[in-house]
Amino acid sequence: MATPPKIYHVHGRGVSGVEASIDAGSQSIPIDAEWGADVPSGLPGPAELLASAFAACVLKNLERAGAMMPFSYQSADVDVTARRQDAPPKFVEIQYEVRLVTTEDQRRVDLLHRNLSQFGTVFNTLAAVCDVHGTVTALPPDPGAIAG
Repeated sequence: MATPPKIYHVHGRGVSGVEASIDAGSQSIPIDAEWGADVPSGLPGPAELLASAFAACVLKNLERAGAMMPFSYQSADVDVTARRQDAPPKFVEIQYEVRLVTTEDQRRVDLLHRNLSQFGTVFNTLAAVCDVHGTVTALPPDPGAIAG
C-alpha cells in the first residue's frame, strides 16, 4: 500500500473582477472569488471548498475503512453543512450526514463511524477548531437493482 503524501500543494490564480480558479491534482477548479457581486456566480467559494474538502475526506476514509476493516458498501452520499459566525469571522460548526447502502450490521456501521472520526486528516483538523458532529446511516440495498 502506498504511503499518502505528507505535503500538499495547490495553485490559485485570479483576474480581478473576471475569474478565479484553483489547480489541485490534475484539475483546474473554477471558483467564486468575487467580492460584493449582485448576482451569485454559482461557483464554489472558499466556504464550499472547505465543506467539500471535509466531504472528500469522509469519502476517502470510507474507502480506507473498506480495505482495512474490511467494510463493504455499494454507495455513499455525504451532506456537509458548515456554519460560520461573523465576528470574528470563523467556522463554528461542521455537521455531516453520511448515508451508506450496505448490508453491514449496525455495530459495524458504528465502528466505521468511529474510524471516520479518528483517521481523517481534514476531519481532525476541523474538529480541533470547531464543533464537528454528524451521523452515519445504513440503508439496505434495493432488491430490485441489477448488480453490475
